[in-house]
Amino acid sequence: MKRVPFLSLAAAGIAALSAPAPGIAADDAAPHPVIELRQYKIVPGKRDAMIALFEREFVESQEKLGMRLVGQFRDRDDPSRFTWIRAFSSMEARGKALNDFYFGPVWQAHRGEANPLLDDNDDVLLLRPAWSGSGFGSPSGQRPPPGADGKPAGLVVATIEYLWKQPDQGYAAYFRDTLAPAYRAAGLPVLAAYSPETEPNNFPRLYVRQNERLLVWFTRVASPAAYQSAQRKLRARAVWRGSLQPALANYRERTPQVLMLSPTPRSLLR
Repeated sequence: MKRVPFLSLAAAGIAALSAPAPGIAADDAAPHPVIELRQYKIVPGKRDAMIALFEREFVESQEKLGMRLVGQFRDRDDPSRFTWIRAFSSMEARGKALNDFYFGPVWQAHRGEANPLLDDNDDVLLLRPAWSGSGFGSPSGQRPPPGADGKPAGLVVATIEYLWKQPDQGYAAYFRDTLAPAYRAAGLPVLAAYSPETEPNNFPRLYVRQNERLLVWFTRVASPAAYQSAQRKLRARAVWRGSLQPALANYRERTPQVLMLSPTPRSLLR
C-alpha cells in the first residue's frame, strides 16, 4: 500500500570477511556528519516540474537552516525518479533543521505545489561516513542561480551494496584498503563511502530505511560509456578474477543497486 508522505502533513583480503575492522565501528556517542540519500518517485511526466520547483524554492531555504544540499539528480534509468542528497553536521543538527524547515514558512507556502508532484518519497537512506574521512568534503565551486541551465555535467554513480553482515564487520575496511584502490585504478575514483546511521531516526515524520546491512559509495564519470569501459577494465584484471570478485561474492547478500545520476542545473555534485 502506498504510504502517505509526511510532506503532505505539514588491502585486507578475504581474511577480513569475519574480522571486525579496527577503527571502522561506529561510535554513537561522538557527533558525526550524516546524509540522506533520497529517491523520490515523481508523478509520470512531472519530473522536470518537480526539479524546477525544488531548485527555485528548496535549495537556499534549506541551507539557511544549516543543511547542505550535496546534489540533485535525474535518474537516467527511470524517468520518474528524482534523487537528491542532503547533509547535516550531526544527528542533533538534523533533527532541529528538519523541524525548522518542514514547520517553517517556505515549506508551508509551497507544499501545496510540491505534494501533487510526488508519487512516493519513502525510499530514503540515512547514512554516516563508513570510516573517518570517507564522507563528502566541502563543496567546491559556486552554485548556479535559479533558472540557470548549468554547465555540461558528467554522471554521478551511486552503488548500494547489500551485505550479509554490517559493513563494520569486515567489509568497510576491505572496501577502503583493497576495493577503492582497484576502482580508482580502473577509472572509478571513490568520492565518498557511507554506511547506515545506527542512531534512531530523530525526525520520524519523515520515513527512512533503517536496520539494513549496506554500504553506499559514489563515483564520477564522463558518461555511461565511460562507466562501462571502466567496468570492463576492472574485470579484465587478473586480481579481479582471482581475489576481488570471489571476496565480493562472499560479502554481498545480493546484486548491488547502481544509480546512474545526471546532475540537475543547480547540483553542486556534478
